[in-house]
Amino acid sequence: MEMTENQSDKTSKHKRERNLLAFTGAAALAALALSLAISALNFRRKKSKKKDPSGSNARINLSASEILKLADRIIAKSKEVHDAVASVPLDKVTYANVISPLADLEAHQFPLVQSCVFPKLVSTLEDVRKASAEAERRIDAHVSMCSKREDVYRVVKAFASKGEWMNPEAKHYIKCLVRDFEQNGLNLTVTKKEEVQRLRAQIEELSLRYVRNLNDDSSCLLFSEAELVGLPPEYLKSLDKAGNDKYKITLRSHNVLALLEFCQVGTTRRMVAAAYGKRCGEVNLSVLENLVELRHKYARLFGYSNYADYAVDLRMAKTSTKVFEFLEDISASLTDLATRELALLKDLKKKEEGELPFGMEDLLYYVKRVEEAQFDLDFGALKQYFPVDVVLSGILKITQDLFGLRFQEVADAEVWHGDVSVISVFDLSSGELLGYFYLDIYMREGKYGHTCVVALQNGALSYSGERQIPVALLISQLQKGNGGHSGLLRFPEVVSLFHEFGHVVQHICNRASFARFSGLRVDPDFVEIPALVLENWCYESFSLKLISGFHQDITKPINDEICKSLKRWRNSFSVLKLKQEILYCLFDQIIHSTDNVDIVELFKHLHPKVMLGLPMLEGTNPASCFPRSAIGFEAACYSRIWSEVFATDIFASKFCDDLVNHHVGMQFRNKVLAMGGAKEPIEILSDFLGREPSIDAFIDSKTKYNIAHDAKFS
Repeated sequence: MEMTENQSDKTSKHKRERNLLAFTGAAALAALALSLAISALNFRRKKSKKKDPSGSNARINLSASEILKLADRIIAKSKEVHDAVASVPLDKVTYANVISPLADLEAHQFPLVQSCVFPKLVSTLEDVRKASAEAERRIDAHVSMCSKREDVYRVVKAFASKGEWMNPEAKHYIKCLVRDFEQNGLNLTVTKKEEVQRLRAQIEELSLRYVRNLNDDSSCLLFSEAELVGLPPEYLKSLDKAGNDKYKITLRSHNVLALLEFCQVGTTRRMVAAAYGKRCGEVNLSVLENLVELRHKYARLFGYSNYADYAVDLRMAKTSTKVFEFLEDISASLTDLATRELALLKDLKKKEEGELPFGMEDLLYYVKRVEEAQFDLDFGALKQYFPVDVVLSGILKITQDLFGLRFQEVADAEVWHGDVSVISVFDLSSGELLGYFYLDIYMREGKYGHTCVVALQNGALSYSGERQIPVALLISQLQKGNGGHSGLLRFPEVVSLFHEFGHVVQHICNRASFARFSGLRVDPDFVEIPALVLENWCYESFSLKLISGFHQDITKPINDEICKSLKRWRNSFSVLKLKQEILYCLFDQIIHSTDNVDIVELFKHLHPKVMLGLPMLEGTNPASCFPRSAIGFEAACYSRIWSEVFATDIFASKFCDDLVNHHVGMQFRNKVLAMGGAKEPIEILSDFLGREPSIDAFIDSKTKYNIAHDAKFS
């Protein structure tokens, strides 16, 4: 079916050119934007019968009852296959009767599972969203049960022990299957297995309690208008007032960050920062101490000396020792630059507030003051240069030219809302259909509130040699325009959209044989690297001009001076901010690699050491309001910095001097994106770079812009 579609595409040149969303070569950006706008309009008007794209098994627009019925069929089929595998005699195990059925089940069922699960993110119907959540609960419970099946584990282990690998990727897949079972304790004694399940339940309950305590915290402070000088009028209007006509500042992150950035009154900033750092002090400190103790016990059941080694072992970093070395190398290399940044901020505070000492509560405010003085950037006005259609067309052009792709709208595809479009992705050279992605980028009621990419179908190669193509969904919450005009994006929304489209390309370009290793199902230390590489195009003049155009005349992109300012702004005081993040990462790593740590004293010791002598705010306890260490990123808070450092190395080494180098882009597609999780990330990056990845380019980038920033400000 894929070949037929490709042949039809090649023999219908007129149709192809009419529907093309992004042209190759030197086509004008205005034509790109116009093509996209007309395509979207024609799509909404088209009345022909809708259908799912050829090669996609994701099911669209299921009703609430259909979702629940499909979930039950998925579970029944999964049980059938697992039962069949479990019944294979241990002396009769083969790849065909053990491994292949499990791999094919995963590939075939994933789009069906996602058909049940993704409606909770996008459906306009409440009953559908509820059914989707219930289906996810049922499927998750079944998957959890399957992962604990000792009968299936024994059969898989028996085949693994034979050492009959078909190829390196199959060997890697089999090891992952065995590891999944053993992470549930199936290789342990009965007593230890029971202890694993008991500890896991306790850890989950405590993690949720930590976050719930923060969510339930309703602390607030009252301030007069004079105490809030500098805050924007719209911010003040958003605040509730108490009976004494004072403004109520609730200690939620969005309120606190805005106040610390704009409030000119130092005592107000200090009071708010201190109160924010004291939230859930004693109660969450106790929860975190218990959590860490339980995690160490849990890790030791699996033979690890501490929880950090357990958590990092399955990630690109491999050992907590490697993480410590990485963080300390970055921190030490940036100390001189951070010292210069801090000195400048201290001088600015002295000029504005006299001899009052500089504290952590001053950091955001004075960084903002320097940025205002140093950069001629009006982000409100800048928004007028980023109409959604222009930005999206530019992103499509850049990625297709760089990676040898061709995008084409599927005009008759079934979708769940009129704003949604479906794009097919072809290899530019061969015409092969590589996959599809859905774009659901405009805000509406009931929709998931953040920008993200969801895999709807993973790429895979079946035992019989049939390739399953990947399908992705990009969700965002962008403002629609009025009166036929395109909506306008804030610059951070532009960066976010480019980043997430990087994940779309990452998913579509994957060529792994197993769905397990497809697209976004890769090492968590690695998964963000390709998207972070592509973010760099948002700060280069050439590409900025491709993704921008004044909303009243899209042939006029932003000028060179703004492009240069955006690039400098990106790195403005980034070193001090990074040092603060490293502080929290070190804390996270230490508590999860050491027994009986005094958490309060540890933070008091680390803070001035990392933050160039700046002490913690008196009475605060950052450990009590640091949810990343409690749930989701425990012993892995370093991962964001890790990804950024190696993404910088890739961009600086391969793309920086030639943003449209198709040869390098194809190497990145074939050596990095195509691999997915089929190889170790360090092997993938080393193969692409011709050496092991390094922190040097990251340090150089910070040094370069810090020196330029010092010269400009002086």
